[in-house]
Parts: sequence; C-alpha cells; structure tokens
Amino acid sequence: MKIKALFLFALLILACDSSENVIPDPDNLLVGSWVEPSYSEEQTVFKRAAALPQNASGIMFKANGDFVERSSGWCGTPPLTYSDYNGKWDLENTLVTITQEFYPINYAWRIISVSETELIVERELTEQEKDHQKLMELYNEIYDLSISVSCTNAEDWTFTAYGSKACGGPQGFMAYSNQIDTDVFLQKIEAYNAAENAYNIKWEIVSTCDVPQQPKGVTCQNGFPLLTY
Repeated sequence: MKIKALFLFALLILACDSSENVIPDPDNLLVGSWVEPSYSEEQTVFKRAAALPQNASGIMFKANGDFVERSSGWCGTPPLTYSDYNGKWDLENTLVTITQEFYPINYAWRIISVSETELIVERELTEQEKDHQKLMELYNEIYDLSISVSCTNAEDWTFTAYGSKACGGPQGFMAYSNQIDTDVFLQKIEAYNAAENAYNIKWEIVSTCDVPQQPKGVTCQNGFPLLTY
C-alpha cells in the first residue's frame, strides 16, 4: 500500500509539472520559455517548455519585455557551464528585436511561425549589423589589396595605420607593398577610417583607450608580410 501511495503521489507531481508546460499566453504566444533549439539552414526551431533547463540552452520572452538567454557562451568546450544573459525584446508585426549588454548588442529574428508548442524564427540583420557588414566588406577589400602581391623583398614593403577606435587613435597597422597602386590603397584606408569613425558615432560604440604599438618595419615570411616590433 505504501508503494502504491508513493507511486500515485509521483504521478500527481508529474501531472502538475506537465500542466505548467501547456499554458501559453493567449494574447501573445511568443511569451514563455523556448528550449531544444535545432538549426536548419537559416531557421531555428524551438520547443515550448515550462521553464528554462539548468544545463541546456534556451530562451525566455517575459510579458514585461525582459529577455533571458541561457547559454554556455561561445567556447562550447566541455564541461559546459550555463549562465543567464539578460536583455530586452520588442515585437513589431513578425520582427522580434533583442537588445543585450554583450555582443551582439542587438539582433533580430523574423518569426516564421509560433504555436502553443513550437517557435520557428529566421535571423534577420539589424541596421547596425548591415552597417558593420559594409564596414567589414571595405576592410576585406583593403586587406586583399595589401596582400595582392607576394612578399619576397622586405625593402619593397612599408606599413600604415588603419581604423578609428571609438576612444581615438587607429585600430592597428597594415603592411603594403609599393608594387601595388599605393594611391588607391591609401585612399581606401582613409575611406575606411572615416567610415569606422562614423559607425562609432552613430551606434555609440565604446572601446579601450590603449594605443597600438607602432611597428619598426616589415619582414617577409612564406610570401606574406609580417610586421616587426
């Protein structure tokens, strides 16, 4: 009889837990906890849960606009330790904008579908991410030009500062050869510096105020330029 009573008690507890699992907000199905993310191309599929798991990834949209992401961070090296990263969320039509205090500071998901049991979202670039993408495209263009010739004679190479830190000063230094069109290269550097400065002002970017060490010269190694200090 005692075993039977304990078994019935356990069933009651499980019934109570499962009932919490299926009470979504009828006014906003997005509100609640979403777990077990699975990825397919550009889309992410979540399952609804009563609460975030202790040792697994998940997200929570609270009715007051608070957002919680439970994650092990970027490293992903066992043993994993999960922490909560707090932020805010806002919904406009089918676009969910999420703002957090760590990178990426803000990002957006397009809701493909949401139901009592499942949420499907697709990553959508925010205006800031689009601006940053343009900045990186310009940087890659400059870098590709800087290594467009093989480094075989260090005397043909020099370097220049590039970038604009939010606190002031350059981001670093880049080597380039006098065998390329140096006028075009330096014009692109100036354009990049101005673009990054405008980006920092527009999005109120914060940076460290340390000054990068200036190189003493350039050396060649396996056809690539290396800055020497």
